[in-house]
Amino acid sequence: MEPLSPVSMPDGTAASGGGCPRPCSRSSGMKIRLALVASLLVSMACPFSMATAADDERVDAVVRQGLDWLVATQSRRGSWSANESRYPTAMTALAGTALLMEGSTTTQGRYADAIRQAVDYLVSRSRPNGLIGDPTGDDRYTYGHGFSMLFLSQVLGEEEDARRRDELVRVLEKAVEFSGRAQTEAGGWGYVSAKDGNGFDEGSTTITQVQGLRGCRNAGIPVPREVIERAIGYIHACTNDDGGVQYSSKGGGGRPAITAAAVACLFNAGEYDDTHVPRMLQYADKHLGNIANNGFGHWHYAHFYYAQVRYREGGETWTNYLSQIEKRLVSESRKETTGVSWPQGYIGPVYTTSTNLVILQLDRGLLPIYQR
Repeated sequence: MEPLSPVSMPDGTAASGGGCPRPCSRSSGMKIRLALVASLLVSMACPFSMATAADDERVDAVVRQGLDWLVATQSRRGSWSANESRYPTAMTALAGTALLMEGSTTTQGRYADAIRQAVDYLVSRSRPNGLIGDPTGDDRYTYGHGFSMLFLSQVLGEEEDARRRDELVRVLEKAVEFSGRAQTEAGGWGYVSAKDGNGFDEGSTTITQVQGLRGCRNAGIPVPREVIERAIGYIHACTNDDGGVQYSSKGGGGRPAITAAAVACLFNAGEYDDTHVPRMLQYADKHLGNIANNGFGHWHYAHFYYAQVRYREGGETWTNYLSQIEKRLVSESRKETTGVSWPQGYIGPVYTTSTNLVILQLDRGLLPIYQR
């Protein structure tokens, strides 16, 4: 390392190295040395700061290219779909949510046109009974219904056109009513409504409904308190002694992905002091705390919700997790002619790309449903 340059003093004298100019006091000499040390520490920190800035720029570039890829793959009808054209309602709502998190609305921003088309498509899927979706074209239609409630409720808060607001309110009010009727006696939801599914319930669809209902409630849509309370009771009943949340009220063993989703669900419901949360978090951390761990099913789904939990916790818990998840997701992104995507998973790249983009944009804190 090169020797330190002389330090110019107010009176024109200089200190070279660690020496003290004449005349000077011992205290002033100490101040000079401390200033030199501080300067050295700042210079040593620069490479880290530069690396951090470069990492941030790389993440931002991947996010933008991922959003561009979603726009390029949107159909003329305004929809997206999974492999084999499955889950069009769910995929449209998820992709639309990822675009909203960038800060665009239906009228402003880089992705305004794509968001507006997605809203038009989902509104057109609203049925007389309140279901957002099509039982003949949407497998496991409660997923699409729940994700659509979440997306459209976030759009409602920023919608400026009075007629479109009224339309969204009507669609969401009916959607909330449908969810209430579709709830099982156990308090959860299945892949279809309770009547269509003979009362079958399942954890992941339950979480989707609760988040959607919470989004509606935040946007001013009336949501019966008893529906949420029954759902919270369902989650409690499905929580094992070790904190793992099982697949269904009928059993199925603890699942890391559903456990992370359940914690996010309780937080969305305002249950931050829920007595079940500590052991649920401990279980989730055990299985999901190591980003490299692939030893469980539905990795992207699990971290889609685990990231929401970590973000709400904030502090070092969030920043440490974010640093790890960003590195992995950026490294796994695949360059396309129209942007970047994530091809992993059997559901398809629209699903994986959308969920990953939600994770990478949580820190922006723009959507009410994901805010601390």
